[in-house]
Amino acid sequence: MAEPIRYAVIGRGWRAQFFFKLAALMPDRLQVTGVMTRSAQAAAEVAAQWRLPVVQDLDELLRTGDPEYVITSVPWEVNPGLVEALVGRGLPVLSETPPAPDPAGLRALWDSVGAARQVQVAEQYLLLPDHAARLAVLRSGVIGTPTSAQVSSTHGYHAVSMLRGMLGVGLDPASVQARAFTAPLADPLVPAGWRDDATPRPATTTLATIDFGDGRSGLYDFTDNQWWNPLRSRRIVVRGSLGELVDDRVVRLLDHRPVESELRRRHSGRDLNLEGFDLDHVSFDGAVVYRNAYAGARLSDEEIAIASILEATGRWCRDEAEPPYPLADACQDHLISLAIDESVRTGRTVPVGTEPWAA
Repeated sequence: MAEPIRYAVIGRGWRAQFFFKLAALMPDRLQVTGVMTRSAQAAAEVAAQWRLPVVQDLDELLRTGDPEYVITSVPWEVNPGLVEALVGRGLPVLSETPPAPDPAGLRALWDSVGAARQVQVAEQYLLLPDHAARLAVLRSGVIGTPTSAQVSSTHGYHAVSMLRGMLGVGLDPASVQARAFTAPLADPLVPAGWRDDATPRPATTTLATIDFGDGRSGLYDFTDNQWWNPLRSRRIVVRGSLGELVDDRVVRLLDHRPVESELRRRHSGRDLNLEGFDLDHVSFDGAVVYRNAYAGARLSDEEIAIASILEATGRWCRDEAEPPYPLADACQDHLISLAIDESVRTGRTVPVGTEPWAA
């Protein structure tokens, strides 16, 4: 880029640390203009660790470093008010997920700022390299029209965003049926680290079917702590009119016969390769379907995805790209996620109707 993307950050939690770290690793591409925190102690810690200007006042944050947009990385309950304040000042916003905690909050936020079209949401799951490669294959039409998808990987609105994205579903009404089941499961790895304890503990698995209409359906499958627990694998299944994708394997018709192919990652730094350990690309049938835009920075997949949403938001602010994940999509995904929770709680089918953001 001619100049780095400039953003300010409100918050200093574990998500905000990614925004600081990526700018420190790639100052030619990303720049944190300033950070706002609520306490003097937090401000001192951020300033000492990251060498960034830290303030406790919103107006001062916006005067510091001329940010192109502001990231709100704060708790759910305070996020809507900050988003409204920033949009009221004419600033584009990259909001934390979800943008509001409940249906009433989502609708109120949309009523307040939706018409401004100034809010994106930091949902990066479909920007993870493997998912981005799968999405590229699906959009190429290899398996025909996608009709159903299963995601057993992450929870809530993240999983719903993947289901809708892989099926190409818009903001139409949906219907949700969900149940929860509890069974013993060892849990050897948690965010705090490894446990030297193999004792099974009660773990809840939530299963939900989502009818998106027009013959399109989603299957949601998540077990407590599935992100960390190495005893539970991830599964991505997308079925289409001419074949299906299962994780990294694709089967489809070619010359009226079934043919199997695989998505393959190329990593440098393995064996005698001296380029340094890094993701290079993901290929399918000999063609590159995803290339790491940050090769050389030695980023994890999660960091690649977060850097991608940061840059995509910057390009959108500069009128160089389409919006990466607008507020309307975030509201829809979280509303469906909340319908899953409601269906588990009540045992009933929960409809998701046409909302104001669908217009």
